[in-house]
Amino acid sequence: MTAPAVDTPVGRREQPGSALAALAPALVDAAAALADRLGAGGTLHVFGDDDAESDAHHVAVEFVHPVIVGKPALPALAHPAARTAHRLRHAAAPYDVALALCGPDPAAVEPGLRAAAERGLLAVVLCGPRLPRAPAAHTLALPADDPLIVRELRVSAYHLLWELVHVLLEGDGAPPGHGGRPA
Repeated sequence: MTAPAVDTPVGRREQPGSALAALAPALVDAAAALADRLGAGGTLHVFGDDDAESDAHHVAVEFVHPVIVGKPALPALAHPAARTAHRLRHAAAPYDVALALCGPDPAAVEPGLRAAAERGLLAVVLCGPRLPRAPAAHTLALPADDPLIVRELRVSAYHLLWELVHVLLEGDGAPPGHGGRPA
């Protein structure tokens, strides 16, 4: 079988899709960290730049209202990027999680990531090839030049995170070897 031409829809997605598959270990690590925090009673705070704000709401709804029967609802809130830093400084707990979704403007999520660091939240970033300069425990860069393909990869990545978090939480409610609120 020959590889699809780069200028076809399949061809433009082949390399970025392979890159997402190569991020599997990093996705598992991030999911384990999320499961640890959420299993201990933390809340997921999701936010994104203008390109990703609707995805932030989508992620929060997926965690709060799972579409798969038997999966537990997990606390999650979506925040507009412009208000995230304020909300995290005043309403987030140190055992919560901040999930930043970046499109073409990673600088828009930096205030929220800095506020998350100040409060001790676990910070996870899903972005395109341009990375925010603010700190994060887990940064998953989705390499694609086309913003629409970056969005497709980001949607795939956060669905994988959701699934992995639930897999890790099955059983006693926390990943093996964990329990209680993280320090």
